[in-house]
Amino acid sequence: MKKILLVGVLTLVVLSVGAADKVKTGFGFGALPAVSFDSDLGFQYGAIVNLYHYGDGSAYPKYDHSLYMEWSRYTKGTGINRVMYDSEKLLRGIRTTIDVTYLTDQMLNFYGFNGSQSSYSDQATRSFYSHERNMFRIKADLQGNFGASDFGWVGGYSFYDFEIGSVDYAHLDLEPDAGGSLYDRYVAKGVITQDEAGGGSLNYLKAGLKYDSRDQRAFPSRGMWTEAVIQTAPSFLNEMPHTKFALIHRQYFTLLRDMVFAYRLDYQTTLGDSRVPFYAQPLLITSFLTAASNQGLGGAKTLRGILRNRVVGDAVLFGNFELRYKFLKFNLLNQNFYLGTNLFFDSGMILKPMEVPGEATMSAADKAFLALDEPNLNELYSSAGLGLKIGWNENFVISVDHGRAFNANHGKAGTYITLNYLF
Repeated sequence: MKKILLVGVLTLVVLSVGAADKVKTGFGFGALPAVSFDSDLGFQYGAIVNLYHYGDGSAYPKYDHSLYMEWSRYTKGTGINRVMYDSEKLLRGIRTTIDVTYLTDQMLNFYGFNGSQSSYSDQATRSFYSHERNMFRIKADLQGNFGASDFGWVGGYSFYDFEIGSVDYAHLDLEPDAGGSLYDRYVAKGVITQDEAGGGSLNYLKAGLKYDSRDQRAFPSRGMWTEAVIQTAPSFLNEMPHTKFALIHRQYFTLLRDMVFAYRLDYQTTLGDSRVPFYAQPLLITSFLTAASNQGLGGAKTLRGILRNRVVGDAVLFGNFELRYKFLKFNLLNQNFYLGTNLFFDSGMILKPMEVPGEATMSAADKAFLALDEPNLNELYSSAGLGLKIGWNENFVISVDHGRAFNANHGKAGTYITLNYLF
């Protein structure tokens, strides 16, 4: 499939090398079949449409309005149904982002708690490290600046509804795992308690501060984007109240013409001693989703090449470091295109482990049954790799990344064909 993508793009290049960028006005669009690949999810099929309105073009490549729509399925059992609207013109001086998404996953990756505290074997079946999850999400995010400065505020509300259960072996025509999946074993031994084993609903309120001096959003070449955000599930709206804090810093440097070094540092932690439902721990706080989901650590959007959701803790820190380069620009049918590449290094660690209920009194046999080892807070989960980027009118970016893990206990390798740069 990657070969098909490349052949199509190279054909466009042959037809139109040498054309310059043209300023877009009025409506523009990006549309393509949702044909992609993710090592954790399999091949994707479906449709993606992104409609843009650029107004008079004076702010191009910034848009006035964006409407993103996706219906797609992955061969390993994940489904995406998503509509997202983004605009700085709906409310004057305020960026408004509304996202309505329904994600279905017949076998969501589950590798236990605290990364390598839960040992991993590539000899186990995929269903052993899985459970079923359906997630409905509504997000309404607002951002504004203080006057004409680059400093501003963020706020929002999110609603999640999780339906969780064991892998449906009969429906998937699979042989049941002896002793049950890892999720089943956690439930049986009370590590995942009965009040959260089947999922539940969460209502989050979010507030924070930001600094954003990027020259543009899709491919920033200079500036910083930093956020300090508190996201709380208050007791008057939730049965399991808790509060999370995130500090996210991104910075971009132009090294040469069309060559940029970019990095992201992300720290997230639970405040206080409240217990967070296990299904909410992988969620990562962000003011703007560049993909259908943002969770991990591990996988396409956090640590590329590390197994999806391999690293889950009560406090985590991770970083992404990329060298990005646009090596070819061209124009076809009044549309601007470019080809780019990126070299990257990703790394993360757990700063505070999740509590494993009953661990202190567990027998050696129970720990073996649950595949539990001792936590290692100094362990780094690292990967590195190479990517290809295909930009369409700057804002619509097809991304191909391949990352390889440094430690076989964290994963082997991952290839991801998605949309947009990682950050």
